[in-house]
Amino acid sequence: MQATEHLANHHHHEHTNPKTRFGNLQLYIKTAVLIGLSLYFACNIVSGNLTNYINTRFAWLAYVAAIIFGLLGAISAYELTKLRRENHSHECSDDCDHDHSQISWGVLAITMLPLALGFLLPSRPLGSEAINGTVNTNAVNVGNVATLTTDPLQWNILDWLRTFNKSTDLASFNGQEANFVGFVYREPGFSKEQFMVARFTFNCCVADANAIGLPVVWNGKDTLTDNTWVNVQGNFQLSDFKDQQMPVLQATSVEIIEQPEHPYLYP
Repeated sequence: MQATEHLANHHHHEHTNPKTRFGNLQLYIKTAVLIGLSLYFACNIVSGNLTNYINTRFAWLAYVAAIIFGLLGAISAYELTKLRRENHSHECSDDCDHDHSQISWGVLAITMLPLALGFLLPSRPLGSEAINGTVNTNAVNVGNVATLTTDPLQWNILDWLRTFNKSTDLASFNGQEANFVGFVYREPGFSKEQFMVARFTFNCCVADANAIGLPVVWNGKDTLTDNTWVNVQGNFQLSDFKDQQMPVLQATSVEIIEQPEHPYLYP
């Protein structure tokens, strides 16, 4: 009698409904994806890489996402534990076809791809290689013009472009001293003394990133390569630049520096 029951149980495990087996597999994958997403957001928060993707104003959304995906992953893991108990106690018969996963293979695939890319590809800020064409020197498209009351020597590239855009007399900036940070970018046709000091801005996330910059002339002996972060000092002179008149920084000092902890500017 016992041998007969054992054979029947063995037969039960070998002939489990294929739909049930696929549903179980989906549930395993869904659980792994949900927990993986929670860990991905948590890792970016802890490592400080979060600002490579979104504006600091919206960082709280990543915390919410990490918590929500973590809770959903925990619920899915509980469903897995419950399912294993059912299978162990033979509560689910061969014709059991209820869907534990409640998610399609297509949705799983769409979710798994960005998660895999997020973990496999290194996280780094945008640089000169992400510039497609020219750097924007017009502040109209980089946020509303603000009234600046701080020391001009503390202004960044975005501050200067906003100020130039607001002014009706660009010649008034002749001789104005400046000190700002950015990475080197050379456009086709630049002489060896010319380069842009650029930064990326974005309002929401890296998807709307915009490269802005100020033209610099420097007669230093060192050759600066694209993507080198520099701190430049000098004074502006109204000059012809790409068929328009604009203040160009005549650099008196160019110091190579490490990439700032927060390389983006936020309008």
